[in-house]
Amino acid sequence: MRSFTFESLSPQEFDDFSFSDHEGNFQQTSAMAEVRRKDGAEVEFFGVREDGKLVAATALEYHHNGMSQFAQVHDGPLCDYHDTELVSFLFKELKSKAKKAGCAQMEITPEIPYLVRDSFGEELPKGPNAKWPLGTPTDAPVEADREAFDNIVAQGFEHSGFVREYTAVPRWRYLKDLRDIKDEAALLKSYNKNTKRNVRIADESGVIVRRAKREDLAEFHRLCELSGEKHGFENRSVEYFEQILDCLGDNAEYCIAYIDTRAYLESWLEKRDGFQKEVQRLEKSLPTANKPERVERQLKDQRSKYEASLKRIEQAQKHIDEDGEMVPVSAALFIWHPQECVYLFSGGDQRYAKFYAATALQHHAMLECIERGVPSYNFYGIDGVFDDPKDPGYGVLEFKQGFNGYVEELMGSFTLPVKPMAYAAKKLAHKVLGR
Repeated sequence: MRSFTFESLSPQEFDDFSFSDHEGNFQQTSAMAEVRRKDGAEVEFFGVREDGKLVAATALEYHHNGMSQFAQVHDGPLCDYHDTELVSFLFKELKSKAKKAGCAQMEITPEIPYLVRDSFGEELPKGPNAKWPLGTPTDAPVEADREAFDNIVAQGFEHSGFVREYTAVPRWRYLKDLRDIKDEAALLKSYNKNTKRNVRIADESGVIVRRAKREDLAEFHRLCELSGEKHGFENRSVEYFEQILDCLGDNAEYCIAYIDTRAYLESWLEKRDGFQKEVQRLEKSLPTANKPERVERQLKDQRSKYEASLKRIEQAQKHIDEDGEMVPVSAALFIWHPQECVYLFSGGDQRYAKFYAATALQHHAMLECIERGVPSYNFYGIDGVFDDPKDPGYGVLEFKQGFNGYVEELMGSFTLPVKPMAYAAKKLAHKVLGR
């Protein structure tokens, strides 16, 4: 007979478990619990011990919204969902806690994947000779995790469905396994052709990535606002970004990519001079050339490059005149956890899209993962639609696919009626009100 004990955990005990557990993640940390407390939730940390060893842990949130009260677990609980006895014991205790807090239901979004897929949403090939693309975990399961799913449902949870859409806590997400990538050369080699080129263009175009300070968060917010207006999503407030920084500290890395427009101008002036010299050399050699048709082709190419450089110089000068010599053009928030780095928020100025600063930001974060020994880079949410170029999320998907990672289809959202009659009344009210 196995012996489990359920107990409250200190923030440090909880973090120690999250930082070492395979499914540990930034949502299940004391820092994010503090963010939610500042947003009005009550949060407690609980764990299960077996023979003195901590084998499960969770941050349990209590939300009070007028007459409605519910409990919630973001990206958790952290436990072995294949251990039927442990799962049963854990959720029995959590249900009891939620009930005592007056909650009508408990909602969870387990971190465990339901099915691992390739970059294009297809199931991974099976068999001993199957080859998976670099960036896909070599130890990924190839079958859907029905056992874990069934163990959750057996506790009385209702599943919200295997939806394909953006959700607050992603059901579909894009990741890249970095365990076998040891340096920048290997990282670049793992990208697709266009993304490699875009990293190079960003570097040659004077894109500089800097870690933002607190006083830079208004600029970060402005860049996110530009993307929100373009894509139709609501931006977070500056105060929220400050709250994340206050609670997570160095584990919240706000980055802004700038274009050094003066350096960009000078690089094109140098290129122009090089093209001009080559044109002059070829023009001089043409009358005595053994293969004049070959020289003519070369001359045509160099003249074309020279003319293009004049346009770039004119454009660079315009950028300097309009926006200055150090222009913030793209921003991203990266959240650090020992198990992964998560790309959480971003925004950018589309006038400078061809400088590929957004690509430079991703490359910067993955390089830092390699330096820190963080095994996984989490591009976070996608909507799970892979075959419709008209889908609103298709551009985001294509951008992430350029880095050659893989897809995790997560279990999704589950709801456990804690007070069945109160929960049923709440569902009926939502239906009547059309919510």
